[in-house]
Amino acid sequence: MESMSSSIPPTMKAWVYSQHGSPADVLKLDSNYGVPQLQQDQVLIKVVAAALNPVDFKRMLGVFIDSDSPLPSVPGYDVAGVVVKVGSQVRALKEGDEVYGNINEKGLDHPKIHGTLAEFTVSEENLLALKPTNLGFVEAASIPLAIGTAYEGLVKTGLSFGQSILVLGGAGGVGTMVIQLAKHVFGASKVAATSSSAKLELLKSLGADLAIDYTKDNFEDLPEKFDVVYDTVGQSERAVKAIKEGGKVVTIEPVGELAEPAFSFILTSSGAMLEKLNPFLEHGQVKPVIDPRGTFPFSQTPQAFSYLETGRVTGKIVIHPIP
Repeated sequence: MESMSSSIPPTMKAWVYSQHGSPADVLKLDSNYGVPQLQQDQVLIKVVAAALNPVDFKRMLGVFIDSDSPLPSVPGYDVAGVVVKVGSQVRALKEGDEVYGNINEKGLDHPKIHGTLAEFTVSEENLLALKPTNLGFVEAASIPLAIGTAYEGLVKTGLSFGQSILVLGGAGGVGTMVIQLAKHVFGASKVAATSSSAKLELLKSLGADLAIDYTKDNFEDLPEKFDVVYDTVGQSERAVKAIKEGGKVVTIEPVGELAEPAFSFILTSSGAMLEKLNPFLEHGQVKPVIDPRGTFPFSQTPQAFSYLETGRVTGKIVIHPIP
């Protein structure tokens, strides 16, 4: 049987930026970009779908320039695809495996210059998991960074069975995962979440017991206080007013000096975390949430970024097909 690796071309199509700026200005399609070379512990993936994350356009804008990788760079963290070549030290994965993951273990510490918005990408084996059998590639691509951020943040707060949690920005990529994990994995007794009016029903469908319209109500003025507040929108000063004595506030959008006792963190990704959560995905307890107009073909990647930058996306945006 012919090996998949024998049919890998030397070049591929990839979205690349060579200077910092708005994605609409700096992101260019390169039709002859070199297919990345494998390290011994890596696999080469034929990318079927790739999701966008706010970190992608923030990197393009130069927000993380001190810890970022040199340019030119292909953006993209999340991938779902097929393994077409394996390094000599790869043990678990093999050619033909359908996998998904976030290819950057440390989110902001010199991420790979060969990201996922290309026909092929490389990843260490330990950052990937086999794709849940019940999910397509588009759905799988939408999951890794968001579910990893949600899960690690909840672990760091110490959320335990029977506690209550308030999720700020419940309809976003991370927020939709926090609601579901808090309810169905961590066993929270009460999950509250904020969104705009049009998205309140979505929050309830994901498991929120209380959906709060932030255009009408200030969550910190509610009589009820929470064991944990998970802030995905950068409102830690208000969030600390919504916790019980001894409660925890985690934020993934730290703005200025964090109000005590709020804390932030930077995701550390792993395939093991995805494998741990795969049963919840395969049994439908945790579902991917993709924006109703959130699947863009490869050629419209700049338009997809423009939509992401509005801050109005429900769940995730995925690029598919590639190309």
